[in-house]
Amino acid sequence: MTARRFGRIPSVVTSLIILALGMNLAMAAEKIPRLTKEELKELLGRPGVIILDVRTTLDWKKSDQKILGAVREDPDKAVKTWAEKYQKDKTMVLYCA
Repeated sequence: MTARRFGRIPSVVTSLIILALGMNLAMAAEKIPRLTKEELKELLGRPGVIILDVRTTLDWKKSDQKILGAVREDPDKAVKTWAEKYQKDKTMVLYCA
């Protein structure tokens, strides 16, 4: 009976880790500022703002709506691979829908 109880520990621990990660992601998402389309319109063309279109390739290709001046970055690539291209003192606006 003891072996059976210990056999369940990895799945319980895994579940707790996943739950904790989910809570951390949810808390982090609450801290990310959100913009309305009106607020974004005010930022368009400003030199200190970079707008990144991070929609999937399929969504990006089939869309006829794109923000003028936005830079397309592939979300399937690690963020680190394309984030290093941009100056850290700029305001980054990412959109995906």
